[in-house]
Amino acid sequence: QVQLVESGGGLVQPGGSLRLSCAASRSIFSFNVMGWYRQAPGKERDFVADIIQGTGTNYANSVKGRFTISEDSATNTVYLQMDSLKPEDTAVYYCNAKLFKPQADYWGQGTQVTVSS
Repeated sequence: QVQLVESGGGLVQPGGSLRLSCAASRSIFSFNVMGWYRQAPGKERDFVADIIQGTGTNYANSVKGRFTISEDSATNTVYLQMDSLKPEDTAVYYCNAKLFKPQADYWGQGTQVTVSS
């Protein structure tokens, strides 16, 4: 059973920063992709950023230059550093882990990020 546990969400003013963490119950290198998605009220879940193991990182255009995804293999944790936050970044942020073979998709429970003055 794979568990992904997010933390680090909260209320922040526009222009502020937050760092989200995702702790995995097993080695993050056992997954092909580790990533972050977000879902705003009344909207679909959208891609934010990911790390494709052995390849590199990808970002949604809306967060490029402001968000940074990273990983720590010693603690099996994936981070999302969010800087220059905007009100439109308000959403529930979900950690995701993907396997290609066999195909599998795992999700955390989500953490709320609210950007408001």
